[in-house]
Amino acid sequence: MAVIGNGNVAIDVARVLVKSPDEMASSDLARHAAARIHASPIRTVNVFGRRGPLEVSFTPKELGELGHLQQAQALADPAQMPPEGAEDALDPGQRKVVGHIRGFAAASAQPERRSIRFHFFARPVQILGDGQVRGVRFERTRIEGGKAVGTGAFFDMPCGLVVGCIGYRTAPIPGVPYDERLGRFANDEGRISDGLYCVGWARRGPTGTIGTNRPDGFWMAERIAKEVMPSGKRGPAGLDERLRASHLPVVTFEGWKAIEAAEAARARPGAPREKFAQVEDMLGVAQDR
Repeated sequence: MAVIGNGNVAIDVARVLVKSPDEMASSDLARHAAARIHASPIRTVNVFGRRGPLEVSFTPKELGELGHLQQAQALADPAQMPPEGAEDALDPGQRKVVGHIRGFAAASAQPERRSIRFHFFARPVQILGDGQVRGVRFERTRIEGGKAVGTGAFFDMPCGLVVGCIGYRTAPIPGVPYDERLGRFANDEGRISDGLYCVGWARRGPTGTIGTNRPDGFWMAERIAKEVMPSGKRGPAGLDERLRASHLPVVTFEGWKAIEAAEAARARPGAPREKFAQVEDMLGVAQDR
Protein backbone atom coordinates (compact mmCIF):
# COMPACT_ATOMS: atom_id res chain seq x y z
CA MET A 1 0.00 0.00 0.00
CA ALA A 2 1.00 3.65 -0.36
CA VAL A 3 0.79 6.43 2.21
CA ILE A 4 1.27 9.88 0.71
CA GLY A 5 2.80 12.38 3.12
CA ASN A 6 5.83 13.07 5.28
CA GLY A 7 4.26 14.17 8.54
CA ASN A 8 3.10 12.52 11.76
CA VAL A 9 -0.29 11.55 10.33
CA ALA A 10 1.50 9.41 7.74
CA ILE A 11 3.44 7.74 10.57
CA ASP A 12 0.23 7.11 12.52
CA VAL A 13 -1.41 5.44 9.53
CA ALA A 14 1.63 3.31 8.76
CA ARG A 15 2.26 2.02 12.25
CA VAL A 16 -1.39 1.16 12.97
CA LEU A 17 -1.32 -1.05 9.87
CA VAL A 18 1.82 -2.96 10.85
CA LYS A 19 1.60 -3.18 14.64
CA SER A 20 0.81 -6.50 16.27
CA PRO A 21 -2.45 -7.10 18.16
CA ASP A 22 -0.46 -7.04 21.41
CA GLU A 23 0.97 -3.61 20.59
CA MET A 24 -2.52 -2.24 19.88
CA ALA A 25 -4.25 -3.93 22.81
CA SER A 26 -3.84 -0.93 25.13
CA SER A 27 -4.94 1.60 22.48
CA ASP A 28 -8.42 2.91 21.83
CA LEU A 29 -8.59 1.34 18.36
CA ALA A 30 -12.21 0.24 17.90
CA ARG A 31 -12.91 -3.50 17.85
CA HIS A 32 -14.38 -3.54 14.35
CA ALA A 33 -11.36 -1.65 12.95
CA ALA A 34 -8.86 -3.80 14.84
CA ALA A 35 -10.41 -6.99 13.48
CA ARG A 36 -10.07 -5.81 9.88
CA ILE A 37 -6.57 -4.39 10.31
CA HIS A 38 -5.07 -7.40 12.07
CA ALA A 39 -6.54 -9.71 9.41
CA SER A 40 -5.16 -7.56 6.61
CA PRO A 41 -2.66 -9.15 4.19
CA ILE A 42 -0.63 -5.91 4.06
CA ARG A 43 3.07 -6.64 4.49
CA THR A 44 4.65 -3.42 3.23
CA VAL A 45 3.58 0.18 3.78
CA ASN A 46 5.33 2.58 1.42
CA VAL A 47 5.50 6.18 2.67
CA PHE A 48 6.11 8.79 -0.03
CA GLY A 49 7.19 12.42 0.26
CA ARG A 50 7.80 15.12 -2.36
CA ARG A 51 10.92 16.40 -0.65
CA GLY A 52 13.88 14.79 1.06
CA PRO A 53 14.95 13.68 4.56
CA LEU A 54 16.06 17.23 5.45
CA GLU A 55 12.60 18.67 4.79
CA VAL A 56 10.26 16.13 6.42
CA SER A 57 7.69 17.20 9.02
CA PHE A 58 7.99 14.20 11.34
CA THR A 59 8.71 14.77 15.03
CA PRO A 60 11.54 12.81 16.71
CA LYS A 61 9.45 10.85 19.22
CA GLU A 62 6.88 9.64 16.71
CA LEU A 63 9.47 8.71 14.08
CA GLY A 64 11.76 7.06 16.63
CA GLU A 65 8.98 4.71 17.75
CA LEU A 66 9.14 3.03 14.35
CA GLY A 67 12.49 1.59 15.33
CA HIS A 68 10.93 -0.43 18.18
CA LEU A 69 8.03 -2.30 16.56
CA GLN A 70 7.47 -5.97 17.44
CA GLN A 71 6.77 -7.39 14.00
CA ALA A 72 7.80 -4.63 11.59
CA GLN A 73 10.83 -2.55 10.68
CA ALA A 74 11.35 0.87 9.14
CA LEU A 75 13.57 1.12 6.06
CA ALA A 76 14.88 3.85 3.76
CA ASP A 77 17.00 3.96 0.62
CA PRO A 78 20.65 4.87 1.43
CA ALA A 79 20.94 6.48 -2.02
CA GLN A 80 18.34 9.10 -0.99
CA MET A 81 20.19 10.16 2.15
CA PRO A 82 21.89 13.59 2.22
CA PRO A 83 25.67 13.82 2.69
CA GLU A 84 26.92 13.37 6.25
CA GLY A 85 26.66 16.64 8.16
CA ALA A 86 24.03 18.13 5.85
CA GLU A 87 21.63 18.34 8.80
CA ASP A 88 24.05 20.25 11.06
CA ALA A 89 22.32 23.58 10.36
CA LEU A 90 18.90 22.22 11.33
CA ASP A 91 17.33 22.62 14.76
CA PRO A 92 18.03 19.83 17.29
CA GLY A 93 14.69 18.12 16.80
CA GLN A 94 15.06 17.96 13.05
CA ARG A 95 18.60 16.63 13.40
CA LYS A 96 17.21 13.78 15.50
CA VAL A 97 14.64 13.09 12.80
CA VAL A 98 17.33 12.87 10.12
CA GLY A 99 19.34 10.63 12.45
CA HIS A 100 16.41 8.22 12.73
CA ILE A 101 16.04 8.12 8.95
CA ARG A 102 19.77 7.42 8.57
CA GLY A 103 19.28 4.50 10.95
CA PHE A 104 16.43 3.16 8.80
CA ALA A 105 18.66 3.47 5.73
CA ALA A 106 21.44 1.50 7.43
CA ALA A 107 19.15 -1.36 8.46
CA SER A 108 19.04 -4.63 6.57
CA ALA A 109 15.65 -5.82 5.38
CA GLN A 110 14.29 -8.84 7.24
CA PRO A 111 11.87 -10.64 4.89
CA GLU A 112 9.98 -12.31 7.73
CA ARG A 113 8.96 -8.94 9.16
CA ARG A 114 6.49 -6.38 7.88
CA SER A 115 8.05 -3.13 6.76
CA ILE A 116 7.49 0.61 6.52
CA ARG A 117 9.55 1.88 3.59
CA PHE A 118 10.27 5.58 3.20
CA HIS A 119 10.55 6.99 -0.33
CA PHE A 120 11.64 10.59 -0.85
CA PHE A 121 11.70 12.97 -3.83
CA ALA A 122 8.50 11.48 -5.24
CA ARG A 123 5.37 13.45 -6.17
CA PRO A 124 2.13 11.53 -6.90
CA VAL A 125 0.59 12.44 -10.25
CA GLN A 126 -1.91 9.66 -10.99
CA ILE A 127 -3.79 6.82 -9.32
CA LEU A 128 -3.60 3.79 -11.59
CA GLY A 129 -6.44 1.30 -12.04
CA ASP A 130 -9.94 0.99 -13.44
CA GLY A 131 -12.42 1.15 -10.61
CA GLN A 132 -9.90 -0.44 -8.27
CA VAL A 133 -6.51 0.89 -7.25
CA ARG A 134 -3.65 -0.93 -8.98
CA GLY A 135 -0.84 1.51 -8.30
CA VAL A 136 0.36 5.11 -8.19
CA ARG A 137 2.42 7.00 -10.75
CA PHE A 138 5.04 9.32 -9.24
CA GLU A 139 7.28 12.00 -10.68
CA ARG A 140 10.83 12.24 -9.39
CA THR A 141 11.59 15.60 -7.81
CA ARG A 142 14.59 17.66 -6.76
CA ILE A 143 14.86 20.47 -4.22
CA GLU A 144 15.23 24.03 -5.47
CA GLY A 145 15.03 26.84 -2.95
CA GLY A 146 13.50 24.50 -0.39
CA LYS A 147 10.69 23.47 -2.76
CA ALA A 148 10.15 20.22 -4.65
CA VAL A 149 10.16 20.64 -8.42
CA GLY A 150 9.48 17.95 -10.98
CA THR A 151 12.27 16.41 -13.02
CA GLY A 152 10.13 14.91 -15.78
CA ALA A 153 11.10 11.37 -14.77
CA PHE A 154 8.26 9.06 -13.70
CA PHE A 155 7.89 5.66 -12.08
CA ASP A 156 4.96 3.45 -11.04
CA MET A 157 4.48 1.79 -7.65
CA PRO A 158 2.06 -1.20 -7.65
CA CYS A 159 -0.33 -1.15 -4.68
CA GLY A 160 -3.91 -1.91 -3.78
CA LEU A 161 -4.58 0.86 -1.28
CA VAL A 162 -3.67 4.56 -1.16
CA VAL A 163 -4.07 6.81 1.90
CA GLY A 164 -3.46 10.53 1.52
CA CYS A 165 -1.80 12.29 4.48
CA ILE A 166 -0.54 15.34 2.64
CA GLY A 167 -1.26 18.17 5.01
CA TYR A 168 -4.10 20.37 6.04
CA ARG A 169 -5.55 23.71 5.05
CA THR A 170 -8.10 25.46 7.21
CA ALA A 171 -11.32 25.86 5.24
CA PRO A 172 -11.90 29.53 4.32
CA ILE A 173 -15.02 31.34 5.57
CA PRO A 174 -16.55 34.03 3.33
CA GLY A 175 -15.69 37.49 4.62
CA VAL A 176 -12.97 36.28 7.00
CA PRO A 177 -9.36 37.30 6.10
CA TYR A 178 -7.49 34.26 4.86
CA ASP A 179 -3.82 33.57 4.10
CA GLU A 180 -3.82 31.43 0.94
CA ARG A 181 -0.08 30.80 1.10
CA LEU A 182 -0.13 29.40 4.62
CA GLY A 183 -3.58 27.81 4.46
CA ARG A 184 -4.89 29.50 7.62
CA PHE A 185 -6.75 32.60 8.72
CA ALA A 186 -4.81 35.86 8.59
CA ASN A 187 -4.33 36.81 12.23
CA ASP A 188 -2.17 38.62 14.74
CA GLU A 189 -1.38 36.15 17.55
CA GLY A 190 -4.82 34.63 17.11
CA ARG A 191 -6.80 37.85 16.65
CA ILE A 192 -8.38 38.11 13.21
CA SER A 193 -10.47 41.27 13.80
CA ASP A 194 -12.60 42.85 16.51
CA GLY A 195 -14.29 40.03 18.36
CA LEU A 196 -13.00 37.35 16.01
CA TYR A 197 -10.22 34.94 17.07
CA CYS A 198 -8.73 31.62 16.00
CA VAL A 199 -6.61 28.94 17.65
CA GLY A 200 -4.58 25.87 16.75
CA TRP A 201 -3.96 25.09 13.11
CA ALA A 202 -6.49 27.74 12.08
CA ARG A 203 -4.12 30.21 13.72
CA ARG A 204 -0.66 28.79 12.93
CA GLY A 205 -1.18 26.45 10.02
CA PRO A 206 -0.66 22.66 10.18
CA THR A 207 2.07 22.51 12.82
CA GLY A 208 1.98 21.20 16.35
CA THR A 209 0.27 18.31 18.12
CA ILE A 210 -2.48 18.05 20.73
CA GLY A 211 0.16 18.98 23.30
CA THR A 212 0.68 22.25 21.42
CA ASN A 213 -2.92 23.09 20.63
CA ARG A 214 -4.44 22.39 24.03
CA PRO A 215 -2.51 25.12 25.88
CA ASP A 216 -3.05 27.35 22.84
CA GLY A 217 -6.80 27.02 23.41
CA PHE A 218 -6.50 27.89 27.12
CA TRP A 219 -4.32 30.90 26.32
CA MET A 220 -6.78 32.15 23.72
CA ALA A 221 -9.75 31.70 26.05
CA GLU A 222 -8.00 33.90 28.62
CA ARG A 223 -7.24 36.51 25.98
CA ILE A 224 -10.84 36.60 24.80
CA ALA A 225 -12.04 36.93 28.38
CA LYS A 226 -9.78 39.95 28.87
CA GLU A 227 -10.46 41.65 25.55
CA VAL A 228 -14.10 40.86 24.83
CA MET A 229 -15.90 40.47 28.15
CA PRO A 230 -15.10 43.99 29.45
CA SER A 231 -16.76 45.44 26.33
CA GLY A 232 -20.23 44.60 27.61
CA LYS A 233 -20.71 41.27 25.85
CA ARG A 234 -22.96 38.84 27.71
CA GLY A 235 -20.45 36.01 27.51
CA PRO A 236 -21.58 32.47 28.43
CA ALA A 237 -25.10 33.56 29.29
CA GLY A 238 -25.53 35.16 25.87
CA LEU A 239 -24.17 32.10 24.13
CA ASP A 240 -26.51 29.78 26.04
CA GLU A 241 -29.46 31.97 25.06
CA ARG A 242 -28.56 31.92 21.38
CA LEU A 243 -28.03 28.16 21.40
CA ARG A 244 -31.43 27.59 22.98
CA ALA A 245 -33.03 29.80 20.36
CA SER A 246 -31.30 27.89 17.54
CA HIS A 247 -32.70 24.52 18.69
CA LEU A 248 -29.37 22.91 17.75
CA PRO A 249 -28.23 19.79 19.61
CA VAL A 250 -25.77 20.95 22.25
CA VAL A 251 -23.32 18.76 24.15
CA THR A 252 -22.61 20.25 27.58
CA PHE A 253 -19.54 19.43 29.63
CA GLU A 254 -21.69 17.03 31.66
CA GLY A 255 -22.80 15.40 28.42
CA TRP A 256 -19.20 15.09 27.28
CA LYS A 257 -18.29 13.41 30.56
CA ALA A 258 -21.20 11.01 30.06
CA ILE A 259 -19.84 10.06 26.62
CA GLU A 260 -16.38 9.53 28.10
CA ALA A 261 -17.77 7.35 30.88
CA ALA A 262 -19.83 5.28 28.45
CA GLU A 263 -16.83 4.70 26.18
CA ALA A 264 -14.70 3.68 29.16
CA ALA A 265 -17.38 1.23 30.29
CA ARG A 266 -17.41 -0.36 26.81
CA ALA A 267 -13.61 -0.83 26.69
CA ARG A 268 -12.00 -4.22 26.23
CA PRO A 269 -9.59 -5.26 29.02
CA GLY A 270 -6.46 -3.10 29.01
CA ALA A 271 -7.86 -0.46 26.65
CA PRO A 272 -8.79 3.05 27.86
CA ARG A 273 -12.09 3.17 25.94
CA GLU A 274 -14.16 1.81 23.08
CA LYS A 275 -15.08 4.85 21.00
CA PHE A 276 -18.53 5.34 19.57
CA ALA A 277 -18.37 5.11 15.78
CA GLN A 278 -21.65 6.98 15.16
CA VAL A 279 -22.36 10.59 16.09
CA GLU A 280 -25.98 9.68 16.80
CA ASP A 281 -24.87 7.21 19.50
CA MET A 282 -22.72 9.84 21.20
CA LEU A 283 -25.49 12.43 21.11
CA GLY A 284 -27.93 9.90 22.54
CA VAL A 285 -25.69 9.37 25.58
CA ALA A 286 -25.02 13.10 25.98
CA GLN A 287 -28.67 14.12 25.76
CA ASP A 288 -29.55 11.77 28.59
CA ARG A 289 -27.63 14.07 30.95
